[in-house]
Amino acid sequence: MDDYPLEYYEFFVKFNEGDYYSCHDLLEEMWMTDKGNLFLKGLLQMSVAIYHYGYGNVKGARSMMQTAHEYLQSYRPKHWGLDLEKVYLFVEQALSIFPIDIDRLSYEEINKLPKLPKLYLYLEDC
Repeated sequence: MDDYPLEYYEFFVKFNEGDYYSCHDLLEEMWMTDKGNLFLKGLLQMSVAIYHYGYGNVKGARSMMQTAHEYLQSYRPKHWGLDLEKVYLFVEQALSIFPIDIDRLSYEEINKLPKLPKLYLYLEDC
């Protein structure tokens, strides 16, 4: 398996634990050294979208997930050991689940939002 930055491996652990805020920090640290890397930016946007959705910011989640959809497109089907077809399916499902008529819900109302499917990320041999 290829060697990737340590933050990339840590991103997989944090993502699978549901710690999307930490995912943002890890990916942003890598992206800041390579701002042309839209793969990292796409994963960053996807993580931020899930985080926003979990706190009722539906409008922000929609926006971030749509951007992730666009950024990750050119890296399909597989990049850096990640099967982007699985990721892309999740992104498209999330975009179809996000309510169109809601921009934001209070913390007390978050349980009214449709649940997103669970996505687990893992590295595959190239």
